[in-house]
Amino acid sequence: MDRPTAADDPSDVDQPSAAYLAVTVTAPSAEEASALATTAVQRRLAACAQVSGPISSTYWWDGALTTAREWVCTFKTTGGVLDRLVAALREVHSYDLPEIVAVPLGGDRSYLRWIDAETGAGV
Repeated sequence: MDRPTAADDPSDVDQPSAAYLAVTVTAPSAEEASALATTAVQRRLAACAQVSGPISSTYWWDGALTTAREWVCTFKTTGGVLDRLVAALREVHSYDLPEIVAVPLGGDRSYLRWIDAETGAGV
């Protein structure tokens, strides 16, 4: 049997909370998703941003069932900068009502401290 390592120690894992967030935003193109990612990380509103896609989204808009090709941008950030991140994303986004959804994160404390450091929360 393998010996436990520090990575196996549950005391090194924080449970999900509003202190750390994964924020997702959809965009109509890879270029716009990339611009959103660059804006957030350059402004230190997210420690990192990942762009994936394309995806197919189906939703109601202006009373019609709509299907669109989109890209997803996922940001890792802190609750302390969420309002500023949302404002920056709205500023750059081309949609009238962009999908901006935040979900609490838990995980490896070292990674969460890195998010703090990169967003200025650890300073």
